[in-house]
Amino acid sequence: MKKFWLLFLIVLSAQAVQAQLPKITLKDIQGKTVQTDTLSNGGKPFIIDFFATWCKPCNRELDAISEVYADWQEETGVKIYAVSIDQAQNINKVKPLVDNHGWEYEVLLDPNGDLKRALGIQMIPYVLIVDGKGNIVYKHNGYTDGAEEELIEKVRELSQVKSEK
Repeated sequence: MKKFWLLFLIVLSAQAVQAQLPKITLKDIQGKTVQTDTLSNGGKPFIIDFFATWCKPCNRELDAISEVYADWQEETGVKIYAVSIDQAQNINKVKPLVDNHGWEYEVLLDPNGDLKRALGIQMIPYVLIVDGKGNIVYKHNGYTDGAEEELIEKVRELSQVKSEK
């Protein structure tokens, strides 16, 4: 009986970590509709980074990632979706901020906080890593200088697991 409960707990914890993205309808900064449950990267991992124009740590994090993003893409093929949680009255500030910083990310808009709420996110910056099968395998909130290294390490681990199969 102990083995059963141990196995049950292992399965339960694996499911808790490997949640899927909820189905929420957002728009990108060009106004195109995007379903969040269809976000993908051709079987490779991707990162979802929640930010707001007024959030200084968010902007520092996205700037730091931007400096190494081309290298990350070349090495692992990772893709980044930056999700703005700016409210509707501030949505018009998102594209100028993205352009000004030169961010090469796919930017999605969550003005009503639907995706943020569905994922139980309280604070930003908040980062998710999604594996090639669409499972959320890593979550992190807050930003300190250098934290982006932890992100690429997780992506590298996922990329190696895939290439070993």
